[in-house]
Amino acid sequence: MSKVAVTGGAGFIGSHIVDLLIEKNYDVVVIDDLSTGKRENINDNAKFYEIDICDPYLRGILEREGPDYVIHQAAQVSVRYSLSDPGFDAHTNIVGSLSLLESCRSLCVEKVIYASSGGAIYGEPQYLPVDEKHPVMPLSPYGVSKYTVENYLYAYEKNFDLNYVSLRYSNVYGPRQDPSGEAGVIAIFINAFLNNKNPTINGDGKQTRDFVFVEDIAKANLLALEKDTDSRVFNIGTGVETSVEELYNRLKKLLDSKLSPIYGEAIRGEVRKICLDSALARKELGWTPENTLDDGLEKTIEWFKSNKE
Repeated sequence: MSKVAVTGGAGFIGSHIVDLLIEKNYDVVVIDDLSTGKRENINDNAKFYEIDICDPYLRGILEREGPDYVIHQAAQVSVRYSLSDPGFDAHTNIVGSLSLLESCRSLCVEKVIYASSGGAIYGEPQYLPVDEKHPVMPLSPYGVSKYTVENYLYAYEKNFDLNYVSLRYSNVYGPRQDPSGEAGVIAIFINAFLNNKNPTINGDGKQTRDFVFVEDIAKANLLALEKDTDSRVFNIGTGVETSVEELYNRLKKLLDSKLSPIYGEAIRGEVRKICLDSALARKELGWTPENTLDDGLEKTIEWFKSNKE
């Protein structure tokens, strides 16, 4: 049985990856400091270590566990926080990742799967949908940090033979997403509707996003782990643009709400339009999204209803 260490495995996306790996009979070790992840998200069949990826003691844990693969999800993920404290963003996302890569190199890990951000690294797109050949011009320190780690991965493969795959996610949504702080807009909207509060749309609502369901993201990680590919970087999205205003109206209808939105200021550092071309992932990984937006929204709404406090 192969062993997989998942950093950020108590988080929204990481915990879904852990669940799928355990379903596929992998031995899983979860590494998470619970700063944003939740203990209740952790699969009972996973071994758990509560530790920050920047902690030097993490190397000893990895030496003891000896994972065959590492799926690296742990990160500072807030665009707004990266603007207010770029040093913290860089320390967590770049220095923490570099420390992890050093451990992977010394332990001869077979492959690292890295969670990058297709929504943050490309900047304002020159064409849509964006493919992997599109110029990389991140608008935020968060986008810069995500792309920097991709460059380190490239260098580690060239110099140290550390195999890797980087998955550039579009906007991920689904069960377990935390609606507080800077969360995904879908979780924020659903939570507001269910609590009878007028949702806030930042900007004019015409900005577009490519929404991909979290279970499809978990499947992409599994395929990246199991398949040998010629490419190292893959977009993971649906290729469908949905405006924030259109999303609001879909949720309003699904939840049978009469609430009107409140319009706030646009968020600095965020792109106006984005959607990803995932043809390469389809060709080399055999990945395609299985959930339409409406299907995913219904599943997400049901989860929020059943977990409403």
